[in-house]
Amino acid sequence: MELFLARLFDGIANGSAYALLAIAIVLIFSATTLINFAQGEMAMLGAFVALVLATERGLPIWIAVILAMAISAAFAAGIERTLIRPFDPADHLPLVIITLGLFLAINAFAGIVWRFSPRSFPRMFPSGNALSFGAATLTWYTIFTLVTVVVTLVLLTLLFTRTKIGLAFRAVSSNLESSQLVGIRVGPTLQFDWALAAAVGTLGACVYVADPIRQLEPAVMVRVLIFAAAAAALGGLDSIWGALVGGLSIGL
Repeated sequence: MELFLARLFDGIANGSAYALLAIAIVLIFSATTLINFAQGEMAMLGAFVALVLATERGLPIWIAVILAMAISAAFAAGIERTLIRPFDPADHLPLVIITLGLFLAINAFAGIVWRFSPRSFPRMFPSGNALSFGAATLTWYTIFTLVTVVVTLVLLTLLFTRTKIGLAFRAVSSNLESSQLVGIRVGPTLQFDWALAAAVGTLGACVYVADPIRQLEPAVMVRVLIFAAAAAALGGLDSIWGALVGGLSIGL
């Protein structure tokens, strides 16, 4: 039973981290039916920005993470405007090639700038154990990681249901051509979607490497992207809450 509980707690922690990146994948797919293969590397780049802001600039870790999310969002918005929007959204082949190219380019850039040696990421959550059952321990990291995912999903749900930009995004996700006919600016809406996905992905990368047993390096999100894509597919690829279910399922 102790071993089962230990693996259960590990699965919740890992699955919650997978869910955050899966949410970012779902945000892109639900609007464009495109899998962004560079999502993990964009998240990794944002985590490095947060690390620099926290360790070299002396900012509190959560302030550094929020600023990194904003920088990642601006970077993704620029990518959408310059590399994605000029192509026909119905033709996925060039877009897939672009995201694969971004995957390689961002990974190489991170390796050149920060090298490939692992680095410790500052703690985002309290250290120590919340509960102990013999050899099984429920850490504060596990609890706060799950709370972070749920809070993120609640905020996204409110954004999509209570705001004008959220309504526009839901319309574009439902039917792109009809959205254009009723006057919705599809380009800026998709640009906002890319920015939002990058911000959520950066948060997911920061939470993932904030685990004391992990370290940040350029290839850290490659395996996570595989699990997150599986989680997004398991959750239906069009539901942000389904991404949480899929992430926890893959983690467990």
